[in-house]
Amino acid sequence: MNTIPDLTGAVWRKSSYSDGGADNCVEVADGFPDAVPVRDSKNPEGPALLIPAMAWADFIRQAKADWLD
Repeated sequence: MNTIPDLTGAVWRKSSYSDGGADNCVEVADGFPDAVPVRDSKNPEGPALLIPAMAWADFIRQAKADWLD
């Protein structure tokens, strides 16, 4: 059975690689073992995507590898 985590008390953070602009950043919330909540920083009251934790780890690993090339 899949359950949707309650994000009411989630602490959101922006990437340390964000350029500080208000119009081009996503935020993630930590503390959810099975998923990584992701939202648009321009619309913090809007919906969040829930990315499976393993898929997020693969995405970050690939992004780091591409950035280092």
